Order: sequence, then C-alpha cells, then structure tokens
Amino acid sequence: MALIDSFSAYTRWRADVGNAVQHLRSWLAHNEIGDAQTELRLNCVLDRLKEDKLVVAFVAEFSRGKSELINAIFFSHYGSRILPSSAGRTTMCPTELQWEPGQTPGVRLLPIETRNRQESVADLRRIPSEWVLEPIDLNDAESLQRAFARVGETRLVPRDTAEQLGFAVDDSGVEGTRPNAEGMVEIACWRHAIVQFPHPLLEQGLVIVDTPGLNAIGSEPELTLSLLPSAHAVLFILAADTGVTHSDLQVWQKHVNVGHTQRHGRMVVLNKIDGLWDGLRSEAEIDAEIAKQLRTAAATLDVPESLVFPVSAQKALLAKVSQDGALLERSRISALESALSTELLPARQDIIRENALLECGEIIRRAGELLHTRLVGLREQLKEMADLRGKNQSVIEYMMRKVRAEKDEFDQGLQKYHAVRSVFTNLSNKVYSHIGMDAVRTETRRTREAMGTATFSRDLRQAMLEFFDALRSKLRDSSGEINEITTMLDAMYKRLAVEHGLKLASPNTFSTLRYERDIVRLERAFNEELNTLASMVTHTKSTLTQRFFETVALEARKTFEMANRDVEQWLRVVMSPLETQVREYQLQLKRRLESVKRVHEATGTLEERIRELMQAEGSLLRQMKEIDAMRYVIEKALGASIDSVPRREDDLAA
Repeated sequence: MALIDSFSAYTRWRADVGNAVQHLRSWLAHNEIGDAQTELRLNCVLDRLKEDKLVVAFVAEFSRGKSELINAIFFSHYGSRILPSSAGRTTMCPTELQWEPGQTPGVRLLPIETRNRQESVADLRRIPSEWVLEPIDLNDAESLQRAFARVGETRLVPRDTAEQLGFAVDDSGVEGTRPNAEGMVEIACWRHAIVQFPHPLLEQGLVIVDTPGLNAIGSEPELTLSLLPSAHAVLFILAADTGVTHSDLQVWQKHVNVGHTQRHGRMVVLNKIDGLWDGLRSEAEIDAEIAKQLRTAAATLDVPESLVFPVSAQKALLAKVSQDGALLERSRISALESALSTELLPARQDIIRENALLECGEIIRRAGELLHTRLVGLREQLKEMADLRGKNQSVIEYMMRKVRAEKDEFDQGLQKYHAVRSVFTNLSNKVYSHIGMDAVRTETRRTREAMGTATFSRDLRQAMLEFFDALRSKLRDSSGEINEITTMLDAMYKRLAVEHGLKLASPNTFSTLRYERDIVRLERAFNEELNTLASMVTHTKSTLTQRFFETVALEARKTFEMANRDVEQWLRVVMSPLETQVREYQLQLKRRLESVKRVHEATGTLEERIRELMQAEGSLLRQMKEIDAMRYVIEKALGASIDSVPRREDDLAA
C-alpha cells in the first residue's frame, strides 16, 4: 500500500472512531445518563482524534540528501524538486512542513535576531507579526521552489555577533563554523521556518521536520530538547559513499539517540547507494557492498539491521517523475515507505486506540453500573408495591415508615461522605501546592536568581542541577497526596457498597511517573547540550542562563502544564462515580417513599403504580441493551475490545 493510501486509511479510521464516540455522547445525553464530567472526557477523546498529528523528522549532517529524500517520498507528483536540493547546505534552519485548514499557503520565517530575546520558538509561534511570510502560488512550481529556497538563506556577520546569536565558531572548523579570511562568519538568516502547504498527507495530520547539519542544530537547543524528542519518527540519513563519519556520529549521539537509549520510531537511511552503480561491478557485487555498508552502519550506531534502509533518493525521485518502474525498484525507496506505513502508523494508531478504549470503556462501564443500580432500585419498588396488594392501611403505613427510616439512615451516612469531600478538597489543594504552575514559577525564579549570583561555573552548574532535583521532589510529593486520595476514596467506596449495596468499583489510580521520566529525559538532554565543559567555556554566564530558560526551563514548564491538566481531569473524574451513585441512591429512596405515599393517600391506585414501574423497567432493560450496542459500535470502530485495556492503566496519555 502506498504511503498516501496508508495515511488516508488512518484518517478514515480516526473519522470512524470519532463518529462512534460522538454517537455514544449523544445517546448518553438523550437518556440522561451522562454528566458534565462524562461530557468533558468524551470531548477530550474527540479533540485528540481531531487534532492528532504525526511528526516525522529528517536529521543528518549537510549533503546527506535529506531534502531530496523528502522530495522523493512526499513531492514526486509535482514532477520536479520542490524542496531545494543541491550540493552543500540547502536547509540552514529547522523547517516544518504542515497544514491546517484556513491557513494561507506560504513559508513563515522567524528572523535569527529573535535569539537575542528571552522568547522561545514555541512562544513566538503565537505572535504572527514576528514572522516574515513568503507567499506561495500553488499553481506555479517555480513559486514553490523560490519560497522553499528561502530556508537556505545565509549572511556574513562578525564573529562576536555570531557567538551572541548562539552559533559555535571555531577557527579549525571542527567544533563550529570557521571564519573567512576577513573574520566574518556565515550564519543562517532565519531561526525557524514553517512551510504551510496543502499537501494531501499534511492535510491529514502529517508534520515533516527538516533539520540543518550539526553546527546549526547545536545552535538551537530547543530543537534537540523539544522538537526531536516529541517526533513520532526520526529518519537519520547517512551517505552510502562515506558511511558513518565522525560528524554523523556526533549528530546521532547528541541529537537523535540522546542518552544512548534506543527510542521507538528511529530509522536509519543509507542514502546515495546509486554512487555504487559505477558500471564496473555486477549487481551481485553492488548488493554485497550495500549489505556490507548496512551492517557497518548498524554496528556503529548500535541499531538492528532491520532499521537501516539503503536507498537512492535521487533515483527514486527521477523514477517516480519519469514513471520508470525498474529504476524505482532499484532505488529501494519502497522498503522505507513500507516501513513508515507499517511501523509508524500502527504505532500511532495503537496510542490513539488505547486512549479511546480507556476513556470510552470507563464511561460505558459507569453507564452500565448506573443502569444496573436504577434497575435494582426499581425492582425493589416493584416488589414493595406487589407486596402491598391486599394489605390494610396499617401495613402500608409500616412500609412507609420503613422506607423513611432507610432514607434517614442514608442521609446520616452522608455526613461521612461530606467529610470525605472536605478531605478530598484539602488534599487536592496540597497536590496543586506541589505541582501547580505557581510552584513552578517560584522555582524558576529561585533558579534564575541563583544563576544570576553565581560566581563560578560550578555554582552555575549547581543551580541548574538543583532545578531538576526540585522538580522531581515536587512530583514525588504530589504523588504521595494522590495516593492518599486514592486510598481514602477506595475505603469510602467499600463502605457504601457494604452498608447500602451501591455498586462501585475501585477508583482509578493516577501516577506521576510519566512526568518524572520526562524530567529525567530533559536533564539528560541538558547534560548533553549545556552542562558540558565546552559549553561553560565558550558561552558567557548570561548566554548560558538565557539558553537554559529558553529551552530547558520552557520544556519543564510544558511537562508541568501537562501534569496539571491530567491531574485536574483525574480529580474531576475520580469523585464522579461516587457522586453519581450517591445522587442516584438518594433519588431512588425518594421515589420509593413517594410511591408508598401515593398508595397510602390514595392519590393513585396500586395497580396503576405497578404498571408505571413495569413500563419503567422495560425502558431500563432496553437502555441496557442499547449500552451494550454502544460498546459494540465503539469496539468495532477501534478494532479492539474494551476489556483488552486494563481499567487502571495510568500511563496512556496521548
């Protein structure tokens, strides 16, 4: 299946799931089974389906054929190169290709001078006036090429200016850009580029990230700390004629395989295999040489050979444009496209599926429990009414007193419930005191002050390391409060189940481990990027401080914003089953008392009331069948059983 066909199938699957979830939401509202928290949870599922993005990043040193590979995979149907591809550097700044409905086709360019301000690329994305827009004429291939070529624009600046803007400068050219004879340094004109382009794959949620070479990547830590780690797939491109060079290995270790751990969705592309087609070797000899290069690259990068794909991007593009099937097969591009289709999309689909199964499954279970509670209560009323047939007034009065006594007993028991609510509120406030954004801002200010007063490099380094320690401590403290909330609610659930027969499963748990892992990953990247002797020597204290807060502190803030959002949702949801069941039980007791009163006061005949209850029973039984049908529709759309996902899985955030 072609890559675009795979994406189209994935998009249709998301739409089918969205329709099923929307149907569930409408049914719950129509039957008055849902509540505000249920609505919120289903809206979150629908939003994730609608806003789902698939980010594929292309990373390599310059002249490895990144742009040509993107042209071959995504833009061959235009009949020419869209992204600039030539010898030397063509992409000088991180470039994203994306599309959102309502956007204007064009290239948005962020001036390099914005690095002198304390604003990250993420912050500046929200300020359109900071960007230069180069419009695109979709009907003119040359207009496309001219606009895309702007991402490669450079200019010469004095050495001091280059260093102030974060570029590494090295007279030898090994650890940075070498100045020319006049002492001027070539730098990128743009800090970041966003290509807004209505390509079929981009319209369906694909985001392509094209990155510059080693020195340019290193000058923008946000790329390494945020954009690349968040990518669902990273294609690391090598050249078959050179193999893994020293600079290739640096890019791999510093920016792709950060922390030296194998991450999911990382693939290696051995490009330019057509350089081995010299006409002097047989096909068998060429295949043997390619296989040898593949094994060497896999061993050097410590990745499975199955994740290394030898291709010729240039020949693949030519073959697609000229519709040369034999050349396309020889380019070997199909194996890479197949891997993107069969590995990347299913992996992303699994994440979406598990999240939807978890949320919808919990909601369907709760709806089933609520209907079951209503049915039990209604049948109790039916039995009470049936038992009153032929009874005298004194028996009816006794029954009324009995139901009223049950109601009074339950109302007294509610004092414990309200006490739990009060403790729950206090513990929730404690959770936010640890991980709330005010606490994060306070810690950020403290770290900035410590770095500002630091006299030596070790003091500067210590202040930054203490920042991570403080964040981890806050997450652990909040985890303790969350565990206390879970234990308290579990005890309350069991008490109500024993004393009043309420059907309540154990409350969902919540774990902060995911966010702790994000902080550990961030600290590891920080140690690779900023906490090095070279960084301490080559950058001033003010530059290091600025880069730390523009990148590391910003990413930490994002992690805590996510933690706050998820904790807030959990706190809203975790009490909801208890509140719903308590409210439902109160309503049932009220209805039972009213039924006996009506019979006692002769405001309606006993048989009329029994018929009403029997009709209500039939309606409930129909709803129980319908909720089972809802479950089937959801499972069919998702292609998996709700029971296949553990009820209290805590780490399935999208």
